[in-house]
Amino acid sequence: MQLTSELIIQLGFWLTWLIVPVVYELIPTIYGLLRITLAKQKPIKELKRFVSISLIIPTYNADKTLYRCIESIEKSSYPAKLIRIIVADNQSTDDTFKEFHRAQLAFPSLRMQWINAHRGKANALNAAIYNISDPYVINIDSDGILQKDALLNMIKMFENNPNIDALTGTILTQYRQITKTRNFWLRLLQKNEYFEYVQAFLAGRTVEAVNNQLFTMSGAFSGFRRVKLLQTRLYDTKTVGEDIDMTFQIRYELKGRVDLCPKAVFYVEPIPSLDALYMQRQRWQRGEINAVSKFMQDNMKLTEVFKNFVVRRLLIDHTVLFLRMIWLFAFIVLVPFGYSLHLITMSFVFLYFLYIGIAILNFVSAYAYLRSFHSDKIFYLKNWWIIFTLPFFFMVLSFIQMVGLVNTMTQPAQWRVKNYHEEYNAIKQIVSHDLKEVTKKDEE
Repeated sequence: MQLTSELIIQLGFWLTWLIVPVVYELIPTIYGLLRITLAKQKPIKELKRFVSISLIIPTYNADKTLYRCIESIEKSSYPAKLIRIIVADNQSTDDTFKEFHRAQLAFPSLRMQWINAHRGKANALNAAIYNISDPYVINIDSDGILQKDALLNMIKMFENNPNIDALTGTILTQYRQITKTRNFWLRLLQKNEYFEYVQAFLAGRTVEAVNNQLFTMSGAFSGFRRVKLLQTRLYDTKTVGEDIDMTFQIRYELKGRVDLCPKAVFYVEPIPSLDALYMQRQRWQRGEINAVSKFMQDNMKLTEVFKNFVVRRLLIDHTVLFLRMIWLFAFIVLVPFGYSLHLITMSFVFLYFLYIGIAILNFVSAYAYLRSFHSDKIFYLKNWWIIFTLPFFFMVLSFIQMVGLVNTMTQPAQWRVKNYHEEYNAIKQIVSHDLKEVTKKDEE
């Protein structure tokens, strides 16, 4: 009887431990791979005529990157004479304007304009939009470079699909910059980030786009039909997630279609430090929560889970997020409850290999799209072993997301969030202060 009871307890433990990642992560990954494999790719027709486009580059202290960004536009396969570039600067204090002027002299075939804007990326984008008359508007960040055919592929997709109102491009990190990183641990972090971007865009977002359920456009590289863009309230200057806010405006307020152009690639710089990753992901988390609370407040009910993919997405994301944190601290919680260290260790091993399996499926799914980009394909295949470090990378991201959730609920919105050293010191001061107060009370 006792043996049966222990067996039931262990089976219950294993089911509780493994059912969530299987249901919320493994099954959707398998479904996504099948969906991409079986989806019929509509042939993209060549353009009958090239249309003029406006390209906005918001800048702030971008003197190290702006020239290379503009150079990548000049090298684009899209006709330079039909590209109008608006550099919208939000009060830079470095030599950004000098780099803009240098690019003007170096690339006379490009039509370039400089405008000054109020502080903040959203303000810069809005100021530029008011100066645009071309049918398509494309935004790119100043710290990245366009793949040669990125603009052409994006306009092709727009022209072939008149029902699409906005597109996000595929964001990848510059792998050549990664190979130049000397610090082993930073290079490992950057490679994990590269794999995350590849799999997020070419596996995750591709499936979302097939089902017309793309959650958000990327602020680093997005395109719009000007007609639809001017129907919005433009970019929200009071949120750190202006790209998410714009996605929700088009999708929910205007009932428009937002899609992904997987072959329009924009290369951003790899993350420079763990501090930068910590701050970046907290901003993303805050922006997501702000947008959802603003647009979906009346729909955030469990009864909507099968009707509304945003509700379903948030439920899955945050369920998995909380459980990853529970798994992270399982040793502290479960051992005092009588669970054996051997059982818990075996559970971690099973979970690790489960996530490896998910990473392999995403690896295969993303590779199907990456074949079109030879140099990226080689780098991706050469570093296949990164799939074995991805579970740890995602665990770190989950921890950062959890901190972001707490900070969003307890702190006012601000563009710059604290890095993890600042967070640690703040927590240390609070704990030290509380201990002193407790000690004083005991002495009294």
